[in-house]
Amino acid sequence: MAISDIHGAIHNPKGLDISEVLKYLSKHKTLEDFPEAERVSNHELLELDCDILLPAATENQITSKNADKIKCKILCEGANGPTTAAADDILQEKGIFIIPDILANAGGVTVSYFEWVQDRMGFFWKEDLVNERLKDIMVTSFNEVVHYAEAHKVNMRIASYMLAIDRVAYDTRMRGIYA
Repeated sequence: MAISDIHGAIHNPKGLDISEVLKYLSKHKTLEDFPEAERVSNHELLELDCDILLPAATENQITSKNADKIKCKILCEGANGPTTAAADDILQEKGIFIIPDILANAGGVTVSYFEWVQDRMGFFWKEDLVNERLKDIMVTSFNEVVHYAEAHKVNMRIASYMLAIDRVAYDTRMRGIYA
């Protein structure tokens, strides 16, 4: 229902035809004057009433100054660090489910690993195989973090960190410090 670029955002509460938005953007190099939406600022976009909010550009976009105005049900952090620690607490109190950046944008790192493996082994996987393997890893990781958060009664961000630290500690014990 909304999308933005560096210059601002467009919004249509009935939804946007993303393929049309992309065609328009390709031709005009801006979202300005897209005919089937109203113009809103990037700050206003963050505060729209929506199911899923995906801040995917820069850090510190959701702070203690605007967190109380965030109306999404799910916040999926596509950017690195779009939410400050103080905002995290406010969003948690509001009951907003946060998929933290460390989990939400891990797909790029995972696919980079796939590329490294292919290069080392001289393999070239088809895109559908890469996507299938990526989906398996991302879904499994998401489920593991959810279960970890529930088991330890912490939020998703803390569960992500705890799980990562547990994995590094386990591997260090298994391999030894200098392996």
